[in-house]
Amino acid sequence: MAKNFLLEIGLEEMPAHVVLPSMNQLKEKCEKFLNEQHLEFQTIKAYSTPRRLALVVEGLAEKQADIHEEVKGPAKKIALDNEGNWSKAAQGFVRGQGLTTDDIIFKELKGVEYVYVEKHIAGKPTTEVLKELPQVIQSLTFPVTMHWNKYDFEYIRPIHWLVALFGEEVVDFSILDVQTGRKSRGHRFLGHETTFNHADEYLEKLAAEFVIADQVQRQAMIEEQIAQIAQENNYQVNLDPELLEEVVNLVEYPTAFVGDFDEKYLAVPKEVLITSMKEHQRYFDVMNQAGELLPHFISVRNGNSEHLENVIKGNQKVLTARLEDAEFFYAEDQKLTIDFCVNKLKNVAFHEKIGSIYEKMQRVTKISELLAKTYGLDAQQTADLARASQIYKFDLVTNMVGEFPELQGIMGEKYALLQGENKAVSQAIREHYLPISSTGEIPETQVGALLAIADKLDSIVTFFAAGMVPSGSNDPYALRRQAYGIVRIVLENQMSFPLASLLAEVKALLNPMVATYGFDLNNIDVEVLDFFAARMKQYLSLAEIRYDIIDAALQATQEDLAAQYLTAQLLQEHSQTESFKPAMEALTRVVNLAKKADTIVEVDEALFESDVEREFANQVQTTLASLSDDLKENYQALVALEPVIVKYFEDTMIMAEDEALRNNRLSLLKQLAQSIEKLAKLDVLVTK
Repeated sequence: MAKNFLLEIGLEEMPAHVVLPSMNQLKEKCEKFLNEQHLEFQTIKAYSTPRRLALVVEGLAEKQADIHEEVKGPAKKIALDNEGNWSKAAQGFVRGQGLTTDDIIFKELKGVEYVYVEKHIAGKPTTEVLKELPQVIQSLTFPVTMHWNKYDFEYIRPIHWLVALFGEEVVDFSILDVQTGRKSRGHRFLGHETTFNHADEYLEKLAAEFVIADQVQRQAMIEEQIAQIAQENNYQVNLDPELLEEVVNLVEYPTAFVGDFDEKYLAVPKEVLITSMKEHQRYFDVMNQAGELLPHFISVRNGNSEHLENVIKGNQKVLTARLEDAEFFYAEDQKLTIDFCVNKLKNVAFHEKIGSIYEKMQRVTKISELLAKTYGLDAQQTADLARASQIYKFDLVTNMVGEFPELQGIMGEKYALLQGENKAVSQAIREHYLPISSTGEIPETQVGALLAIADKLDSIVTFFAAGMVPSGSNDPYALRRQAYGIVRIVLENQMSFPLASLLAEVKALLNPMVATYGFDLNNIDVEVLDFFAARMKQYLSLAEIRYDIIDAALQATQEDLAAQYLTAQLLQEHSQTESFKPAMEALTRVVNLAKKADTIVEVDEALFESDVEREFANQVQTTLASLSDDLKENYQALVALEPVIVKYFEDTMIMAEDEALRNNRLSLLKQLAQSIEKLAKLDVLVTK
């Protein structure tokens, strides 16, 4: 008969960002353990709070499934010697299976007889198998760990209690000096110790001790409470998903409340106030219906509503101290000039091997000049990009960014506007950081987009040249994120981006500037191009493009990232049509035969031997002459050649014995193949 199994690991308070990943990890590892142990179950429900990780395995079988299996051993000719005695190979095989040679039978497989044995393993009781759970619990990994008392064992936090119940029965095991039982602990301040008579009592009995163990239920409570507050006060509250998740994992029994701060602080930019509330106090900011920040905040207490007025006063006092600092920093920063801040950046290291941030800005200015010309900016845009590139890091030495690093760029925009910079320059200062995540917003303006590309490209090429290339999961300077940011900016703005050509020009510009660091940029091409190809593959995979189509597009001789992306979309779009397979096979055959061209000659029409050959040549020349920058039209034109290619190959011996004929035909194919390969490397496509 199946029963429910409860496992709870009681801990000291874990950091909020560790709670959910640890819960999911425990669930995955336990599920794997149960499957490997042949223990059947219906489902696993995972629960977590800052002080506990828990699982309820529903419908867990009372014993392992019996195992009946047939195991194949060595061939009969190896198992028996010349006298018909069992060889050491046969004896070792059955010994390894816990059997004897009397259990051997022979079976034929593909015309060869092999040794086989049949095994029957009776399943163990579930309570015996579950005693091996400590190895699962101890195998969890965490970003940081600690050890305690006299033990060498490390975990995210010290373990204080363990609950393991299979139905009503305690599963007996221990970790260090903590023994399993049926007792758990309630809320640290409001609850008491509680005893579970049965695994099914878990959520109910903890709730009676002010612990909502189900994180989904805790989140729903928080959302409902905040929605009620918003409705009563006519507020708009943005439930930032990351902040909401963090708050859910900071509390065991949530109670939301409203606090206030002095209206005078609204004179400070709202981004500063919101950052103070969100990043430092884990408060939700409050807006009116017009989207204007109000002098209120919403927080969530880890407890009930008793003495809530004292909690509110305490939170208001702490926030006021933060806002006093912010107001002071904001006033002090306005006494600084941009030129003063830029000059201070000469003494702020970008990296010890790559110079100061001031020197980085000088390099980015050079790259920005190149990009302005490449993308045909008008005189005003060019001037705006130049100015932005010369000052865009100035806010790093302001008091506000020193206190709130999350506001870099944001304060740069605010302070630039206050000091008379125009909107385009100021906005570009903020936008150059974008995107700050794989799905974050990208720059809205062209000036901001090009400054972002220039800044990220400088970081990538200089770190690569200095030998600091990301490897495995090690990417301390977020170069993958920066390269992916460039890919997103380029593709989502449909910008031509001939990477190899741009890289060559960037190297020529920057090499004289980095010579003093003891390295140059001359040998980074392959690594950088491969690095961007990996980011392109990531982007295309997320767009659900087939893996072989991605390879075909990225391995084209076309270096423009935007063109590669469009090619992948085209191939994906047409891959389900009836004409796709024959067209791709015909074009691939052209490419493969063209590889045999040892000598490229000018195609001589006088050497054509048939009307089919002349027609093929005419069609090819007409098609090649029609190709343009429009990839869709180019694709259609090349695909339209499929019938004439098939007919040509049926009628014509390409590899003719006559050298002149052979070279003439291969050279014609080579012309066509070059245009095909510029579109995509079709021979990697799977067309079966």
